[in-house]
Amino acid sequence: MIRRRYQTILFFFARLLIGLAFWDILLPRIGFKSLSRRSRPERLRSVAVRFRQMAIKLGGVMIKVGQFLSTRADVLPVEITNELAGLQDEVAPERFEDIRQVAEAEINLPLEQKFAFFDPKPLAAASLGQVHSARLWLVNEEIATDEVPARQVSVVVKIQRPNIQSIIETDLAALHIVGDWLMRYPPIRKRVDIPSLLTEFSRILKEEVDYLAEGVHAETFAANFAEIPGVRVPRVVWSHTTSRVLTLEDVGGIKISDLTAIRSARIDPGEVSSRLINTYLKQIFDDGFFHADPHPGNLFVNPLPSGGWELTFVDFGMVGRVPANTRLALREMLVGVGTQDPARVVNSYKMLGLLLPHADLELVEKAESRLFEKYWGKSMGELRNIDPRELTDLAKEFRELIYSLPFQVPHDIIFLARAVAILSGICTSLDPEFNIWHHLAPYAEKLVSEETIGAGPEVWLGELSSLAQRLASLPRRAEGVLDRLERGEVVVRDPSLVEQFRQLKSVMVKMSASIIFAAFFLSAIQLYLADQLAPAIVVGILGFAALVAAVR
Repeated sequence: MIRRRYQTILFFFARLLIGLAFWDILLPRIGFKSLSRRSRPERLRSVAVRFRQMAIKLGGVMIKVGQFLSTRADVLPVEITNELAGLQDEVAPERFEDIRQVAEAEINLPLEQKFAFFDPKPLAAASLGQVHSARLWLVNEEIATDEVPARQVSVVVKIQRPNIQSIIETDLAALHIVGDWLMRYPPIRKRVDIPSLLTEFSRILKEEVDYLAEGVHAETFAANFAEIPGVRVPRVVWSHTTSRVLTLEDVGGIKISDLTAIRSARIDPGEVSSRLINTYLKQIFDDGFFHADPHPGNLFVNPLPSGGWELTFVDFGMVGRVPANTRLALREMLVGVGTQDPARVVNSYKMLGLLLPHADLELVEKAESRLFEKYWGKSMGELRNIDPRELTDLAKEFRELIYSLPFQVPHDIIFLARAVAILSGICTSLDPEFNIWHHLAPYAEKLVSEETIGAGPEVWLGELSSLAQRLASLPRRAEGVLDRLERGEVVVRDPSLVEQFRQLKSVMVKMSASIIFAAFFLSAIQLYLADQLAPAIVVGILGFAALVAAVR
C-alpha cells in the first residue's frame, strides 16, 4: 500500500463529508436553511472541481472513479455530474525508461530484438497504461530471401504503468473506508448499495488491467460482428502479448469526434451515428456483451478504397455483460418504448430493480404516458429546444413523483448506463438532429415479431387464458367500482386533477378567510363607534390573525 496516496484520498473525502454535514445538515437545523440552499449549487461545483484536480494529479483508479461518478445522475446532483462529464484520462505519460522496464520484463527480451521499430514517444497516455506505435517483422518463409526481405507491419503496443497494482490496491482500500462512512448516512444508505457498487467496480477494474483478458474480449467482439459488414476490430498479436503488454494491429482511422475529417472523407456523420447506435442495439439485446467505454478515443472511422467505410472499435479493457434475465428486462423496456406502451415500460423497471419499494406504480405509469405523449418521436435538436416553461409545468404536474424520486440504478447495469450516456453524447455531436426513435421503433418491432413467431402453443394458450380471466372478471370489477362510488371511496390519482383541486381549495380557503376578516372588521368598526375601544382592538387583531393564518 502507498501510504501517502492512501492518506491523501481519505483526507479529501473526510474534508468533503465534514463540509457537507456542516452546510446541509447543521446550518438548516439552526435556522440558516435559505443560506444553505442558496449556496449549494456553487459549493457542489467547487467540490467536483477539487475532485477532478485530485484525480488528474493522482491518476490511477481516481480517474476511473470520476468517470464513473459522472454517470450517476440518479444519485448525484447535476452540478457534480456535469463537471466530471468531461473527465478523461488526463494524465502525464510515464518516462520511457520506466515503460521499457515493464515491457522488457514481460517479454523477456530487449525491445529492439522483439520489434523492428518501437517509438519511445507515446501515442496516448491513460490512467492505467499508455500506448506506443511500433512495427513487427512479418516473415513469410516462402518469399523471404536476401533479395526479398521480410516486410514490416505496423502495430500499437499498450503497456501498463509501473507499480499500477499497488496503486489499485491502495485506491480501493481507501474507497472501501469512504464507502463505510457514506453508508452511515441514512439518505445515502436508502438509495445506494455502496458495497455492491464497489465490488462491481473492483471486478471490472481488475479485469481491465489483465491484458490477456482484453485480448480475449477483442476476439469475442470480432466474432460477434464477423457477419456484420462495416464494423472492424483490430487483430491481437498473441506472440507479443502478455498480462501487462498488449500488441494489436494498427488500424489507424479518423477519430469519431473529428467531424471535419469525416466530412472531408465524404462520409456522412449522420450515417456514422446510425451505424454506431445499431451496433450497440445488437451488442446489448442480441449478444449480451458490449464495449463499455465508447468514448471518442476508442472509436474510429476508416474510409475504404472501395468507397465505403468501417466503424472501428479499439480498447476492450472495459466490457460489460448483460445476463439473460437483465437482457429480457431490457428487451421488455425497448418494446415498451418502441410501441409507446407505458405499462410495459414500468414492468421493465420492476424487472430491472430500477424502482424503490415505496414507488407509486400507477403514478410512474401516468408519467411515462405523458412523456410519450409530449416527447416521443422528437429529434435531439427538438428536445434541446423545448420551452423550459413546458418542463416546469410537467414538473409541477408530477411533483409528488419528483419529490419521492423512487428510482435507483442497480449496480449490475451501472456500466451499461455509463456506456449509453456516452453513446448519446457522441451520436448527438455527429448529428444534432439525431433521432433515437428512428432506431428504437424498428428494433422493437423486430423483437415483437420474434416473440410472436417464436411463441409456442402454450404461450398463445396462456395469453388466451389470461384474456378470458380478465373478461370474466369485468362485471364483478365494474360492480365493485360502482359500490365504491356510492360510498364515496373512489380516490382520483390523476396529477393534473389533483393540482386543479389543490388550486381550487386554495381559492376557497382565501375566500373564506376574506369573509371572516370582513365580519371581524365590521364588528370592530361597530364596537369602535359604540366607544368600546378595547374590544374593537381585540376583534380587529383576531380578524387580521385569521386572515394571515388562512393565507399561509
